[in-house]
Amino acid sequence: MSLTPELRRGIDQIRDYLYGGGFPDPLTNAEQLSFLFFFYLVEGLDSDNQLARQAKRDYAGMFAGEWALKNPLNAPTDGAKSVPAERLRWSKWRVMAGEPLVRWIRDEVFPFYAAVAEQSATNFMTGARLGIDEPTVLTQVVGLIDKLRLDEADADTKGDLFEHVLKQIRQAGELGQFRTPRHVIRAIVEMVDPKVGETISDPAAGTAGFLVAAYNHIRLANSSHSGIHEDELDGKTVRSGWGDKLSSAMSNKLANATFYGNDVDPKMVRLATMNLTLRGLANVPILKRNALTTTMERGERAALNLPLDGYDVVLANPPFSGRLDKDRIVDDVRVGTSTATEILFLKYMLNSLKDGGRCGVVVPEGVLFDSTGAHKELRRQLVENNTVKAVMSLPGGVFQPYSGVKTSVLLFRKGGSTDKVLFLHADADGYKLDANHDTPVEADDLPLLANAYRRRAELWGQWQARDAGAEWPEKWWFAGADAIRANDLNLSAGRYRPQSQTQVEHRNPLELLDELRAIESEIMTEVDVLADKLRERAT
Repeated sequence: MSLTPELRRGIDQIRDYLYGGGFPDPLTNAEQLSFLFFFYLVEGLDSDNQLARQAKRDYAGMFAGEWALKNPLNAPTDGAKSVPAERLRWSKWRVMAGEPLVRWIRDEVFPFYAAVAEQSATNFMTGARLGIDEPTVLTQVVGLIDKLRLDEADADTKGDLFEHVLKQIRQAGELGQFRTPRHVIRAIVEMVDPKVGETISDPAAGTAGFLVAAYNHIRLANSSHSGIHEDELDGKTVRSGWGDKLSSAMSNKLANATFYGNDVDPKMVRLATMNLTLRGLANVPILKRNALTTTMERGERAALNLPLDGYDVVLANPPFSGRLDKDRIVDDVRVGTSTATEILFLKYMLNSLKDGGRCGVVVPEGVLFDSTGAHKELRRQLVENNTVKAVMSLPGGVFQPYSGVKTSVLLFRKGGSTDKVLFLHADADGYKLDANHDTPVEADDLPLLANAYRRRAELWGQWQARDAGAEWPEKWWFAGADAIRANDLNLSAGRYRPQSQTQVEHRNPLELLDELRAIESEIMTEVDVLADKLRERAT
């Protein structure tokens, strides 16, 4: 079963009804719909887990035993203090209506799932409460959700549905300023190529998009021909795999000792945990933690069952539009006097990788060429003390409708030193680069560039054998470490692109505007640094 257009329309109908029913706030609706969809979908997940008993794996049913009632008005008979936990299943209370439904969900369902969440790696129900408390509206919304008939949905469909709810609300610009498009995430994950047995971290997890994509990538790589299927997602065909070639030990490793994440926002921690749980990954720890302002000692990591010597893979799109109070920044992530989150997060990711570990991270273009001391020092560390594999320039507009900021993807391995860098340039990402960035188009450079990254050893030979005086038609090229050092450690793809008369005459005006924005950002960064220094001298 896949997330069909009919299912999408059903979700959109629910959102429209909420708005018209007096609940216009997109953020509140995102949370509330997420809870209700989770309550509906997790019942099927519990049934699936019951089947684990057939494989001789212990599993205590989520709805086993008795539930002590929190509100006496919810007692089925006078004086009853408890009810079978079975009564907390969606299928049992979905037929209720009006004030009794509000009271049951508010006073019993939410506390029940809070108790369930206490047994998970992350208590995603901390602080959760029912916000749709108008009886008629709640009754209608529950009925509309139930009509979607997801009883037989697989984990992929459940997760895709959950992400669709988040995406639609995010399009209103309320649930994350820089949501990473899922097709861009898939391209990055394909290039980094995480594998079974590796540990994978996202220090700014958001709703767990990178972790979910890494899980799907691993399952696809471990699927038989008959276990691979194609689905339509956001107007594109996406290949998925059931992971039927994974052994029981491998599956256990994926579920319990592979994925890790942090986020500073409790709402993101909650949504990420629900997203992962619906995909069968209830034991993935998503910690509410600011990695830039708090340290975690080895003993604390051990107590939380986190890898003690770093991660094999880090995948992230960290916040890159803010600054921190310099007194709050922990020493481990400091780079000069910078307080810019994009610099600090990149340093944190370097620190969190084990030797030989791989990273794929989205960065604002300024990180690659800004001339402040912190920017240059960070690039020096990357080039001299680590192995920068590639830089992929993304099209301007990838983050619309949230921001027009120009971004790139930085791919590196911890340790060693850089001898050459593969530069990749995407003019198109498969969607119309307009204010909404949600209309599928044929032009898509991402598959081509992901393939070029995988073939980079072969392409290096082609690059060396090229005729330097001839037109270079490809969207990839190389630069050696000496050339990068000679250019002030500039890692911007455009800096090393083979120039030709054709390219000069036909440069995209939008690309020029992106460069102007980046230059303006660089100037403002240097002004801020100068202002900070002047304030320090004044005190």
